[in-house]
Amino acid sequence: MKKKIFITCAAAMVSYGATYAQQDVLSYVHPEIGGVGTLLEPTRPTMQLPNEMMRMTPVRADYLDDQISSFPLLLVSHRLGQVFAMKPNNDQQLSESSYNTRLAYDQGAEQRAPWHYYTNLVEKDITVDYTVGKKVGFFRFTFPAGSPKRLLFNTYYGGRNWWRFDNDSTITGMQVYQVEEGHQSIPVYVYGRFNKAAKAGGFTNGNATTQQQVEGEKAKAWVSFDGADNVVEMGYAVSFISEAQAKQNFLNELGSGQTFEQVETTAKAAWQDVMGQIQVEGGTPDQRRSFYTALYRCYERMVNISEDGKYYSGYDNKVHTDNRPFYVDDWVWDTYLALHPLRTILRPEREQDMLQSYVRMYEQSGWMPTFPVIFGDHACMNGFHSSVMVLDAYRKGLKNFDVAKAYEGMRKNATDATMLPWRNGPKTTLDDFYHERHYFPALKSGEKDPVKEVHPFEKRQAVAVTLGGAYDDWAVGQLADDLGKTADAKTFNARGQNYQYLWNADRQFFLPKDSAGHWIQIDPVFDGGMGGREYYDENNGWTYMWQVQQDIPGLIKLMNGKEGFEKRLDQLFREGLGRSRYEFWAKFPDATGLVGQYSMGNEPSFFIPYLYNYTKSPWKAQQRIRLLLKTWFDDNIFGIPGDEDGGGMSAFVVFSSMGFYPMTPGVPRYTIGSPVFSRVTVHLSGGKDFTVIANGCSEVNKYIQSAKLNGVAINTPWFTHMQLMNGGTLELEMGSKPNKSWGIE
Repeated sequence: MKKKIFITCAAAMVSYGATYAQQDVLSYVHPEIGGVGTLLEPTRPTMQLPNEMMRMTPVRADYLDDQISSFPLLLVSHRLGQVFAMKPNNDQQLSESSYNTRLAYDQGAEQRAPWHYYTNLVEKDITVDYTVGKKVGFFRFTFPAGSPKRLLFNTYYGGRNWWRFDNDSTITGMQVYQVEEGHQSIPVYVYGRFNKAAKAGGFTNGNATTQQQVEGEKAKAWVSFDGADNVVEMGYAVSFISEAQAKQNFLNELGSGQTFEQVETTAKAAWQDVMGQIQVEGGTPDQRRSFYTALYRCYERMVNISEDGKYYSGYDNKVHTDNRPFYVDDWVWDTYLALHPLRTILRPEREQDMLQSYVRMYEQSGWMPTFPVIFGDHACMNGFHSSVMVLDAYRKGLKNFDVAKAYEGMRKNATDATMLPWRNGPKTTLDDFYHERHYFPALKSGEKDPVKEVHPFEKRQAVAVTLGGAYDDWAVGQLADDLGKTADAKTFNARGQNYQYLWNADRQFFLPKDSAGHWIQIDPVFDGGMGGREYYDENNGWTYMWQVQQDIPGLIKLMNGKEGFEKRLDQLFREGLGRSRYEFWAKFPDATGLVGQYSMGNEPSFFIPYLYNYTKSPWKAQQRIRLLLKTWFDDNIFGIPGDEDGGGMSAFVVFSSMGFYPMTPGVPRYTIGSPVFSRVTVHLSGGKDFTVIANGCSEVNKYIQSAKLNGVAINTPWFTHMQLMNGGTLELEMGSKPNKSWGIE
């Protein structure tokens, strides 16, 4: 008999991979949520298929910017640029300045969905529709009667670029994509067809021409359309491999004459398949919009760039053949915490393909990547958290990737690579010091760094690097244990304890030491320069106090036991900034979503509220999580408290709204919080369901009174990944006041 695990609603069981059509969840997806960033980057309404390469969003500053600069034919990366600028034009007289004209639009009339975009360019009276496939996009422009009908094509980068018109309804092009010095520029190809005959040309030295090919640093092309029909359509495909492959990608998806509506229908079905995998009952419409929009964001990255069994790799600048898809665009410092663990539940097959992509990157470049994008490893942030990601997947039963090769890469990073933030490559003298003395040495404030490899802005981040390195080394040691590598396990598990070398028992903070082993006396709240980067990273010592996910019992011991640990957690959420928010945010713009010194707006804070489940007061985790969700993740344009980072923050919302969270990636279990829905059903592979029922759940009734797992009473706020994936029911009785005895065993 099949088991069920309910998180909120009973539903008919389905086989994994089927379209989950029991509930219309797509109406709750509102991509404009978070469209104005608190201090840094906003979210943007990205149109794409789940985890697929073709992505588009209009180029503008944020939701409040009422002018669009252009419509890119492809977002190459989540935050690292786009190629092939296009915009509609109906000027009576075309000039080169027309390419620089920004297009006013009506935010209130704009329609945004992952599978369809619509806007009205109010001053030009042109409407724009867009829908998307795997490697193709489809634009439809409706011009006002009697006006000129043109499309203008431009570039975003210099270098060799070209546009060519092979006949009166076909356009091809190539643009060079390069956004980071030291990485090879990448040619990207496009092949497109219009729904009607066009006249074509371009601009050379400021003069309009009717050349059939335009080439140069800033190649500009145009097409114009005659006739009474005011609708212009353009279907197109892109390729990182070749011009011929771009055409083949077009033929694969649009070659049978598919209409705009047919492409849109297919795209919408793809989103229904992934979004319908989690179904909820109860909660408010606001909470449903926040939840399902967050779930949509979890499918923005990584993206599959394979084309007919081939892919271009920026890790050795070659085209490879592979029978498995190749995924890029992952910022692991953000995504290893919750997004990758969420995918091990929802799409384990896809997660394994992503892990194998990491293995391929290691084979091709010599290093396991930290922020793998199309052009190679974008050295960003600190740590080798792909090691934690691999361990977490392996321990959750995902083994359809080259585990031995992945371990080889993890070990090489841990022994031979530099730990310096925002740097790639071989180890430095600072890394040798870490391996010998067990901590990353810091400098006194204002002291000039003698190590040339240190990034001039990002600094050493000595405490953050030590703490992150300990977690990563622990992951290597744990996988070594699982693979029977006894000597390695002993070495790296010991290094997983390196966090202890920077704990200052007197001040109860992790603090920096110099190379002589002396404490550097700092204010852990505010010292360290911009973002605290001399010692921490984007956050201060209050956030980094808790960064020992691999050994929380050890951290509790450092804080003098559970009572001291709980008091310190309470203080975190109550401690004042000691200065104005203006002054604080001028130095720590990433540390947004503040509650006391707790920063909901930055990834290292995600697991901290759940630490109360290690104390004698798990009810405080329930209280804190509900407050954080209600305060910082509302369903409006300000509804994300920090940089979303393509699923990093959204996965926190998905997990926490369902009522559980992966406290320590690498340990295959979940800790229980406070679900916002009365019932959540997660459809799993093989026709199983996991359901969480929260009886009596409401905004007031947020406290767990009692719990059962598959009908058996539990008094611990934990369950395992195996229990989840086997299917079953977690049933919670909720109340308005805490049950202070539940969850403490």
